[in-house]
Amino acid sequence: MTMTITPKVTQFASGLRFPEGPVAMPDGSVVLVEIERRTLSRVTPGGKIHVVATLGGGPNGAAMGPGGKIYVTNNGGLKFVDRPGKLFPIAQADDYKTGSIQIVDPETGKFETLYDSCDGRRLNGPNDLVFDRAGGFWFTDLGKTRDRDADRGIVYYAKADGSSIKEAIFPLERPNGIGLSPDERTLWVVETPTARVWSFTLSGPGEIESANGPYRGEKGRCVLGLGGYQMFDSLAIDAEGHIAVATLITGAVSDIWPDGSRVDQYALPDMMVTNVCFGGAGLRTAYATLSMGGTLVSFEWPRAGLPLHHLNR
Repeated sequence: MTMTITPKVTQFASGLRFPEGPVAMPDGSVVLVEIERRTLSRVTPGGKIHVVATLGGGPNGAAMGPGGKIYVTNNGGLKFVDRPGKLFPIAQADDYKTGSIQIVDPETGKFETLYDSCDGRRLNGPNDLVFDRAGGFWFTDLGKTRDRDADRGIVYYAKADGSSIKEAIFPLERPNGIGLSPDERTLWVVETPTARVWSFTLSGPGEIESANGPYRGEKGRCVLGLGGYQMFDSLAIDAEGHIAVATLITGAVSDIWPDGSRVDQYALPDMMVTNVCFGGAGLRTAYATLSMGGTLVSFEWPRAGLPLHHLNR
């Protein structure tokens, strides 16, 4: 069952250059990436935009990590089409070299590359990430799309101190959003073109308990697939374990029950809703990046968001 809800939407900021990866900060600001501008930026409650760091490539996702540093998944760069009020990516950037995981000091803007390869294979297009309580993080590598071919998607698990990185799931069809259930026993991953939600049971930090799926020995279970012309982007998990998934084409945040039995879609005024996070009093405010028009908006969420590791409130 799918229900469409039209929430009361407040515009938080405009003039952003394909925003993604929002992190609601304790001071009321929102840190996010601007993929086309190639920056990590901070938006104040008054809507002013301050560039924290110019990272190059294509900063795609962000999360607060240990020591007050911000970890960024950098896809390496995208080529954009810019029409009046409509900015959207079409392919790999002409100056693309590799994807990477970057660490940014939000106070100074200094940054460094933590990972750009795994077992001798370069990272193609890191997209979204989530930290666990053990000090590691999961991230998706959606890959890059070119004129005639595209990479196969991967999920990695890495240590925040740069000491190890490993391939955890392969292959997936352009995996994008990723999140952990409140008890951290389930890893949630969504695929962009299929609009599918996958769940993976975890036996420990960075360890997937294989489900040995019937088709190609899948490690996970497909919980839901949306019909029609819709695509999934990045996601957030709320305190009750619901998966809030930014949904492209439809232009919504999909509130998905953990068992896949129900989907409520919060309709927003942009067909490229790319990410969502929770903040505000009681973590009841959802902040969503509307990337085609370059705005950040907020609306009330029916439940509290899940508190994130390393983000003190």
